[in-house]
Amino acid sequence: MDDRSEVREFLMSRRARVTPQQAGVETYGDLRRVAGLRREEVARLAGVSIDYYTRLERGNLRGVSDAVLESIARALLLDHAERDHLFDLARTANPVGLRPRRQQGDTPVRPELQYLLDAITTAPAFVGNNRMDLVAANALGLAMYSPLLEGPDRPVNFSRHIFLDPASHDFYPDWERAAWTNVTILRREAGRSPRDKRLQALVGELSTRSEEFRALWAAHDVRRHYAGQKTFRHPVVGELELHYQTLELHGDPGLSMTTYLATPGSPTEDSLRLLASWAATDAAARVVRLSAS
Repeated sequence: MDDRSEVREFLMSRRARVTPQQAGVETYGDLRRVAGLRREEVARLAGVSIDYYTRLERGNLRGVSDAVLESIARALLLDHAERDHLFDLARTANPVGLRPRRQQGDTPVRPELQYLLDAITTAPAFVGNNRMDLVAANALGLAMYSPLLEGPDRPVNFSRHIFLDPASHDFYPDWERAAWTNVTILRREAGRSPRDKRLQALVGELSTRSEEFRALWAAHDVRRHYAGQKTFRHPVVGELELHYQTLELHGDPGLSMTTYLATPGSPTEDSLRLLASWAATDAAARVVRLSAS
């Protein structure tokens, strides 16, 4: 990934998205070739010169101050995730004194993390890394993601499953939403870890093999995904409507833990009990393995 093109395409895509009306810019009936803001309008809203903003939008963030970045973020109406992404891009452009993020390798998770997962017995829970690999899970998490674990490839990767496995359209009833969410997470991680070779390789592979991924990646959308609701269609127990909470594991850089919870008294709560029973069977044991057999 070219750092300058990442900056250029991100800023241009955000500028094109904001209309003069949204930004409070008076157009005086001007004929406009595009719906979004002009460069000079962003510069004026941010309190910088047009030449300076043009330099930034061309991908040169070297030496830019936090105050200017904040002004640009306000002018472009960036949300929290987009603002953080802009700052991540700026840190990449100004590496002096920047400590690189430690990357999660292919070693197993700490035993204490697996103990924590195993202590969660009524909800699916798993640990993933910044490349969307399924690194560890509890028994119910393995059972829920059994459609991903049926193949021989390890590590299991959510992105490859969504974009390269046709069966993902059955597992995710709202496949378009799942695909968009996956890409926005990867885009954010690419900004946070621009030197991660394996992350770059994953993006390159998906860009080559999936037209849907290429289109979503080109949109430069980034989002935080720490809490919300997801729906799955499990081949054994049917539809599951689950609330999720994701926590970054600061003691294990690059890893996060996600737990899925059912609404008490809901049909999904009953389905999770059925899934837990299925997880204890021999048939399930042949499928739900994270390590290659």
